Amino acid sequence: MSQGYRRFFKVVPALTDELRAENYRIRHEVYCRELGYEPLRPEGLEADDFDERSVHCLVQSVSTGQFVGCARLVLVDPETPAQSCLPFEISCAATLDRSIIDPMAIDRSQIAEISRLAVVGSYRRRQGEQGQPISISEQDFGTASRPRQPYLALAVYLCLISLARHYGVSTLFVLTEPRLAANLSRLGVRVERIGGEIEHRGTRVPSMLSVNEIIGGMNFVVRALFEVVSREVRESLETAGQCAVRAKHHPLL
Repeated sequence: MSQGYRRFFKVVPALTDELRAENYRIRHEVYCRELGYEPLRPEGLEADDFDERSVHCLVQSVSTGQFVGCARLVLVDPETPAQSCLPFEISCAATLDRSIIDPMAIDRSQIAEISRLAVVGSYRRRQGEQGQPISISEQDFGTASRPRQPYLALAVYLCLISLARHYGVSTLFVLTEPRLAANLSRLGVRVERIGGEIEHRGTRVPSMLSVNEIIGGMNFVVRALFEVVSREVRESLETAGQCAVRAKHHPLL
C-alpha cells in the first residue's frame, strides 16, 4: 500500500497562508459547488470561525502537483478551553451520551475534532461518484479476489493522526456515517460511538477515537503507510520550524 501511495500522492500540512487558502479553495469546490452543502462564496473560499484554531492538511497529486484533498484538525483554544467548543459539541449537544465521555470534564488541551474532509470530484473513488462525498466505505476495500485500497482518504486520515500526535492530542472526535466504525475496524481502528444520530448532511453519529490505540492497533500494511505519511508531516514541520510544543505555540492560536 505504501509504495502505491507514494506513486500517486503526498501529504502536505498547510502551514502557510497560501497553503491554507488551497485548503479553503478545495472545500469551496466540494462543499459549495459540487455538493451544495454550503452557499457559494464570491471569493471562492469556504472557511469558518473554527479554522482560526485548526491545523490543516492537504493531499497533493504527485503527477500533476495539484492539491486534490484536504481536512482539518480543530483544536481547543488553550487560553479559553471551557469556552472554545469543538463543532460536534454544538451539533450533538442534545444527543451526546455524557455517561460515556463528557468532553467538558476531561483535559481539553488533549482533545480535537476531525472535520471538513474534502476530495475534488475527479479524484473521488469511482466513476459516477463525483456527486457523492468522500469517506472510507465498504466498497473502497473491494472484494477478497479484487481488493482495493483507499489511498487518498486514508492518507488524509493518517496525516491528521500524525498531526494529532505532534500537537499532544490523545482523543479525537468525529461525526461519522453509522457504518464507518465497521469499515475502520478492518484497518485495526476502534471507533467508539458516544451519542445518538443527528441529521447533518445525512445521518451522522458522534464517535471517539484514541490516538494511541489507533497507532498501536494498526495492521502492518496500514502502519507502513502511516510511517510514510508521518515522515512527510515531520519533514514539513521541520522545514516550517514548527517542531515546538503543542497548540499554544501554533501560529494560528
